[in-house]
Amino acid sequence: MDNLRIAASIRKVLIMNAASTIIFNYIGIFVNLFIWEKNHSIFDVTWFNLIMFITWSLAFAGGSRLLTKYTTRALIRTTATCGAITFILLTTLTLDNRLLWITIIAIPVGIMWGLYAASQNITLTAIGKGGNFEDYFSYATIIGQTISIVNPIVFAFIIKWIGYYGSFIMMFIFITVLMVVSFFISPVTLAEEKKPLFQQMRFSTVFSYPAIRWMVPSCLAAGVFLQFQGLFALIFTFSVSNDKLVIALLNVLYAVSSIIAMVLHRKLTVSSGIWLKVGMVAISVGFLIALLQHSVFLVISNILTTVGLFYFSTIWNSGQFRIISRHTSIEQARILLWREWFLNISRIAMLVLILFVKDLQGLTFILLLAFSLGCALLVPFFSQKSEEALEAE
Repeated sequence: MDNLRIAASIRKVLIMNAASTIIFNYIGIFVNLFIWEKNHSIFDVTWFNLIMFITWSLAFAGGSRLLTKYTTRALIRTTATCGAITFILLTTLTLDNRLLWITIIAIPVGIMWGLYAASQNITLTAIGKGGNFEDYFSYATIIGQTISIVNPIVFAFIIKWIGYYGSFIMMFIFITVLMVVSFFISPVTLAEEKKPLFQQMRFSTVFSYPAIRWMVPSCLAAGVFLQFQGLFALIFTFSVSNDKLVIALLNVLYAVSSIIAMVLHRKLTVSSGIWLKVGMVAISVGFLIALLQHSVFLVISNILTTVGLFYFSTIWNSGQFRIISRHTSIEQARILLWREWFLNISRIAMLVLILFVKDLQGLTFILLLAFSLGCALLVPFFSQKSEEALEAE
């Protein structure tokens, strides 16, 4: 009976994840495209993502704090509410000041992502305690990849049929699903923890031994190349074609590439360290190919970086969660909060630098690409140091 109960709780979380992934996937592709189409401006898209990540970082901290009083149900309901606000603003808000308009749109999106990430992290620790960690990630990966294939094509047709504003209104269906499911998921909270979340938040206290301290430079380096890849993968795709269906099909191609990478990862008996190196090499080659600028090479660049990103996400995240899982729930919350901050600090710094990129051929772009390439190659080194320190203990 206990296994059935746990399985049922996981199913509810997976339904919640599916609804939220549809919303986030749509925002990641089509809201960015909506902003891009106005002026074809790298600055506009970068500004949207910059404000979003700043808000995300603050919301993640606020969400972690709220979990010491409330449950994940409250955070998911707030996430759904912010989603509704986002699409209401996209449908109704018109301003002459372009940057102010983008800022107002980006703020509720950032709150959505930050609160959802906070609730997701604490939910993962609860599932981990139940022994269903691997089952959850397997199903979540399948759902995520399926949505990445179906979602762009469906909404490309919807936008062609009823326009952006019609698609914004349709997103309320998935926001409603997210809101409804929030009433049925298992309520996870930190309220029972005796020690306050921020009482022992000093860096030296949280990162008190070598294995976990190596996570810090690893997160900072990862944030740099993740942001470069995440933003320019979109811009490369938008630069290839203005046709929404072509853009959707390209995103499907990237998702299929990721699935092939996942199959190879499961079929081949290769150590995690080798897979991580393969992923970082794929990302590095993808960055270098992007310098050729031709649309074919931009697509190949995105395929390589997408494949590399799968191996990075699978190996790097599991390695870090393996270290984090050694701690108590409140200690995990503190580590995850610092981890999110380190990732987002480097993401934000990268976005500030990208604001000065005028085109994909200038010196600024090439220097940022080289910097991102260096950071990508450093990640396996930092991860190996962390593993060695953990084994030494």
